[in-house]
Amino acid sequence: MRTYLVSAIALALAGASMTGMAATPAMTSTANLATTQLPRNVRPSHYDVAVTPHADKLTFDGKVTVTVDVLQPTTSITLNAIDMAFSSVSLTPTRLKIAIAAPKVTVDAKAQTATFTFAQPLPAGEYKLAMAYTGKIGTQANGLFAIDYATKAGKKRALYTQFENSDARRFIPSWDEPAYKATFNLEATVPSADMAVNNMPIASKKDLGNGLTRVTFQQSPKMSTYLLFFGVGEFERATTTADGTEIGVITQIGKKSQAGFTLKSASDVLHEYNDYFGVPYPLPKLDNIASPGSSQFFSAMENWGAIYTFEYALLLDPSFSTQSDKQQVFNTAAHEMAHQWFGDLVTMRWWDDLWLNEGFASWMAARTTEKLHPEWHTDLDAVGTREGAMSRDAVVTTHPVVQHVETVEQASQAFDAITYAKGEAVINMLEAYVGPDAWRDGVRSYIKAHAYGNTVSDDLWKAVQGAAGKPVTQIAHDFTLQPGIPLIRVASSACSNGKTTLTLTQGEFTKDRPGKKALKWHVPVIAKAVGGTEAARTVVDGKATLDVSGCGPVLVNAGQSGYYRTLYTPAEFAAVKADFAKLAPIDQMGLMGDTWALGMAGLQPASSYLDLAQATPADADPQIWGDIAGSFSGLHQYYRGDKARQARFDAFAIKQLKPVFARVGWEAKADEGDPTTILRTQLIGVLADLGDTDVIKEVQRRYAAQATDPKAVPPALRKTILAVVARKADAATWDKLHAMAKAETTPLIKDRLYLLLSIAEDDALAQRALDLALTDEPGATNSAGMIRAAGYQHPDMAWAFAMAHRPQIDKLVDSTSSSRYYPGIGASSNDPAMIGKIKAYADAHIAKSSRRAADTVIADIQYRQMVRKDRLPAIDAWLAKNGG
Repeated sequence: MRTYLVSAIALALAGASMTGMAATPAMTSTANLATTQLPRNVRPSHYDVAVTPHADKLTFDGKVTVTVDVLQPTTSITLNAIDMAFSSVSLTPTRLKIAIAAPKVTVDAKAQTATFTFAQPLPAGEYKLAMAYTGKIGTQANGLFAIDYATKAGKKRALYTQFENSDARRFIPSWDEPAYKATFNLEATVPSADMAVNNMPIASKKDLGNGLTRVTFQQSPKMSTYLLFFGVGEFERATTTADGTEIGVITQIGKKSQAGFTLKSASDVLHEYNDYFGVPYPLPKLDNIASPGSSQFFSAMENWGAIYTFEYALLLDPSFSTQSDKQQVFNTAAHEMAHQWFGDLVTMRWWDDLWLNEGFASWMAARTTEKLHPEWHTDLDAVGTREGAMSRDAVVTTHPVVQHVETVEQASQAFDAITYAKGEAVINMLEAYVGPDAWRDGVRSYIKAHAYGNTVSDDLWKAVQGAAGKPVTQIAHDFTLQPGIPLIRVASSACSNGKTTLTLTQGEFTKDRPGKKALKWHVPVIAKAVGGTEAARTVVDGKATLDVSGCGPVLVNAGQSGYYRTLYTPAEFAAVKADFAKLAPIDQMGLMGDTWALGMAGLQPASSYLDLAQATPADADPQIWGDIAGSFSGLHQYYRGDKARQARFDAFAIKQLKPVFARVGWEAKADEGDPTTILRTQLIGVLADLGDTDVIKEVQRRYAAQATDPKAVPPALRKTILAVVARKADAATWDKLHAMAKAETTPLIKDRLYLLLSIAEDDALAQRALDLALTDEPGATNSAGMIRAAGYQHPDMAWAFAMAHRPQIDKLVDSTSSSRYYPGIGASSNDPAMIGKIKAYADAHIAKSSRRAADTVIADIQYRQMVRKDRLPAIDAWLAKNGG
């Protein structure tokens, strides 16, 4: 899948996703000291926390006693706190025989800190810092927050926590930074009929006799604050056991039956990870908590022993969920479970190395999905992941994988395609370079050496290099400490003695800086003759030659593990294209990705991608056709606003895709593979978006017939059919969908129906969706997504609406998304005027140090302007010659 503009239908099918305020400047990191925004003179070791939520009032009472070590004499203690009022603070030494008067309390809202100042200097030693306070329960996924959801029995409210990256300070006054690891005991006073959940199992319960129960949980292992979890509500729990660990899935009452696949998947994954990491999962239980609603920032969170996941990414409703949903559920669970080791047991020292958590978990999830479900053929997904990373990495606003983070807002922005997708792609490349056994041995060594501690990236490279006996660190540094994408230019000599000699020259690929001075990398390269079996390998440092066994066309980046673009001479590209059908599907996908990107950047004809698409047989791998359909959807969007030229391209694209859809058909076949099942939904969505009247009419026929024909809308197509109907809706159809959304009592379906109301092509209906988003009806966590979805097709309308209603919308966006949400509303615009609007918004509302997301939206709009001006004419010329 590509990461440029996708169709509104695809956006709606994907659902909400993922992938703060300024604080005091960070101190400089050294080899032995972690970066911190807090003074270094006090360190916590244990928290005893007691909370009483008041869900109806959206407040809570808290008490915490923190065991701290004062490392050097000081007159003050500073920790993190947001939106708290302190009623009492006291400090008691555990060994020293001194009396300490209550301190003066000073709260700094901008710095997100509370400082306790004492009349006399505190001697070094251990103390108990006790605090009583009140806090706020939010309606967005930050700190302790409430989710209201519909059921057949009426509206319900549940409470959950979300702390990453820096929101534990909304729940506990704490040293809320990754390197300040400590143990936790949590006690909660909750309604007796509700279930309370924490990272650890329940140690005891006490009925207080007034409809409330005090629940005490077992002590946690040493961990970072952002991994603490607390939830309470009308829940039920399904359980199983794997390798001696109790695994649970916790849902709202009545939805436990939808958790079976996740429960089985978690069992399989836990067994696999226990073996791979060489360290057994260390907690007594592992829960996955399903929550209604959504966030603009994340879909799931790896709290140790208590993973939090929105229902759309965890549960499978047999009446609504698709094969794509099933694969997403597995991959999400595998990602979050990988964090239980890589992130929770071993944690990055500071947010600079966030990729150590996210890139590795993404890679591990992909590897595990492929291994445990080979029938899904997800190996090709690695190319889509790499393409997503490169799309972000090729513009001026990119950044290194290891990045410098100073503020809370910058840490929030670090959760992006570079951290996740490039991190995953680089690990994929390094594993291929050293070999899977050596890579695993290095990972095992790293985990064992740093369990319950904090690390930086070099700790991993040291462990892998020691296990592999090969120079890894230099390559790893090149790809993680500097931004950008290597470009490998390929020239070959005539075949001699059964070998072809390649000359490989390194440059840099960018989308928007053709004259940029190239950075340098040590690039692992794998090449193989088309149809051959013997691969040749080298590391390119500026320039290299490589002998490849066999004559004829040679494929560079064979197997697609390399993170670089490959540029062939025109003659070599023609030769590889002629043998396109002989390539393995993953190499077909990789060649198409390079061809698209290089063509759009002007390094080869922009029409070269269409040559490949036209040469692709209808019976090619379904995932290749899914990639082509996505690319055609992207070109359709590039033409937006020019109906005549867009119609000409759409006619060509429909002509290419219709025979493929004819092979796939509307009805699933008993023996079809999962990729074909997914391709069916992709083609229906894209063909409808391109304006194919046959598909649109059949979708509308099936939608109208569902009341009398139960087979008209099979569950596997229900979501797709609803998305097309919503996209093409007239006022009467929109009203019917709206009524359906209001009446629905299953949150997983209800949330999606409200999102679908926002993707209508019709301007008036889009405006109605925007107005609806500002009411209480869709649910507090769904409204921001509705506005963002409307902005995909109607960016100028949605932007004007958002600016006119910003105080109301601010309340609908979680704080971790604040600096990227509004620029994202205008992200799909092709209007140069949008650049000025986003710049003006950023100047007025986003700190200069936190404008990367806004600047990236601007860079992408500028890039699309270049494509429309400089590349689409070549597409037009090709269509005139070949498209008829």
